[in-house]
Amino acid sequence: MSVSNAYLSLSGNINGTVLLDEPLSRHTSYRIGGPAALFVRANDYAALVRTLEVLRAEGVRWVLLGKGSNILADDAGYQGCVICLGDQFARINVSAEEGLITAGAGAALSRVVSEAMRASLSGLEPCAGIPGTFGGALSMDAGTRREWIGQRVRDLVVLRPGKGMFRYAGSEIDWGYRTTSLPGSEIILEATLALEHSEKDLIAAEMDERLRRRGDTQPLSLPSCGSVFKNPPDYSVGKLIEECGLAGLSQGGAQISTVHANFIVNTGGASAADVLGLISHVHDAVLERHGVDLSCEVKFLGFGG
Repeated sequence: MSVSNAYLSLSGNINGTVLLDEPLSRHTSYRIGGPAALFVRANDYAALVRTLEVLRAEGVRWVLLGKGSNILADDAGYQGCVICLGDQFARINVSAEEGLITAGAGAALSRVVSEAMRASLSGLEPCAGIPGTFGGALSMDAGTRREWIGQRVRDLVVLRPGKGMFRYAGSEIDWGYRTTSLPGSEIILEATLALEHSEKDLIAAEMDERLRRRGDTQPLSLPSCGSVFKNPPDYSVGKLIEECGLAGLSQGGAQISTVHANFIVNTGGASAADVLGLISHVHDAVLERHGVDLSCEVKFLGFGG
């Protein structure tokens, strides 16, 4: 593996940014993470394809990163290339008459939601207040337990590294609570959502109410990755953790939130090891007390993987 050769091949030769040893703490909502050996922001399709070609030729592993809103990055960083999608992938096109909105994977989900509301298109209200990129939301099927963004996908375009672009119909993909059947090796480029016409004031009111509830029930003033564990059927993870008496428990700079116990927040200077320690403690305590084997919603970057 030659990160230095990859850097020399890409730096100044693609439409994008190429950096060595870029701190991942700058690119995750946790504000945690050591350096990525190589960091590339590809601003167009040609830059992305060229980056993948160089990485494959140099034997450098890679991972795609959105806004890092559900990521815990290793204190030791990532010994490969972290790729972000830039300018061209942030475009949004709205066809109000047809009830369609097409967005690139690099667009902020909040922008997609706002554009839908401005066009009087309903269906994305469950995504109001969810951070991250549109591509990240699709890959994890963001939403609530019962309403997912995948239910709105008419079609989706991906890049199969080394093979080119491929289009899926939304119905070809299995969508579910925090999961999809999309292969992890494919990169989401853009998707078109089918929405319904409604009154703009009604959409805005519903979004405002969801934002209010999030503000009342989630610790939004401190860095976190959102919900740490998936809610099992018929259970609230936050309540399970609270019943174990763990709300407020700290390790280093990490703390189980007293506002919502399924959030682990960075109170200042938290390390990935601090967060992992709390995740492990919570998992074991809930399993012992309630017999529920919790599954992590947070994604891990680095850690030997």
